[in-house]
Amino acid sequence: MELHQLRYFVAVAEEQNFTRAAERLHVAQPGVSSQVRRLERELGQELLDRTGREVRLTEVGAAVLPYARAALTAVEGVRLAVDEFTGLLRGHVAVGAVTSHDIDLPGLLAGYHADHPAVEITLTEGDSERLAEDLRGGRLDLALISLSSRTPPDLEVQVVVDQPIVLAVGHDHELAVHTAVSLATLRGRALISLPRGTGLRTLLDEACASAGFTPRIAFEATDPDTLARFAARGLGAAVLPHAFASARTGALRTIALTHPAMRGRLALAWRSGGPSSPAGRTLVARARAAFEPAERDVAAPVNERRRAGAGTADGATRSASAND
Repeated sequence: MELHQLRYFVAVAEEQNFTRAAERLHVAQPGVSSQVRRLERELGQELLDRTGREVRLTEVGAAVLPYARAALTAVEGVRLAVDEFTGLLRGHVAVGAVTSHDIDLPGLLAGYHADHPAVEITLTEGDSERLAEDLRGGRLDLALISLSSRTPPDLEVQVVVDQPIVLAVGHDHELAVHTAVSLATLRGRALISLPRGTGLRTLLDEACASAGFTPRIAFEATDPDTLARFAARGLGAAVLPHAFASARTGALRTIALTHPAMRGRLALAWRSGGPSSPAGRTLVARARAAFEPAERDVAAPVNERRRAGAGTADGATRSASAND
């Protein structure tokens, strides 16, 4: 008994016709008939009734059919197992990331490489919109992206950083006397921001549009640290995740943004349903286990409240800058 005989038998049983079965299998019809006959001779029983216009299963054929299907399914399972193993031996994974973050992607990729040394790894940087498009197009298996107010369509995400978005200004800036300002306070003021396509810029544009104005962007840079340095030099007010602003407390005054408050979220992202390759699926599973889902960082504006009595602007609720 050979596997191709079982495959031919199942096809004829399902199509109820030798010609259609041969077309489905892309083989010549006489070959299908010959192999099914050989199978019947080996079993000593006819499996198909050929007397009518359509081929029908005999009683024995009906009993054999589920076992034939199970045998073919088992063989396919063996092939899939081999393909999975081969993919992890000689596969390729493509990873993308926004340009500035404090997530230990090198550690993740180093651990993955140690377990799967023959898998080729590529890492590219870009803005969140482009990375999301590359995920959807299958050009990336995994990416670290910045989220705006909406999760990108056709992607699954796991948020790993969730922190307030704040305003960072030099100590001589006119807003430096405040601990919190409403978003409306930014109308017409020179702002320093990440470029379009980034999650933070999209979040800012959407929030300002909801407040009825377009932000006046005086300077753009792809690196939040550069934005912070610009703000420290008095070139405007930088809109930054709290972690980047608080890291330069000596040079900057950190001001809470309210009405509405904004939050910056970094997330692992992958295509809905997962990557197509075994290596990609393994990497996504490893990354999700390595980076726990983020809890909201709500402490940023609180510490200063206990020790500073500066006022708020435009009627914003009294709050305080974070750790500055």
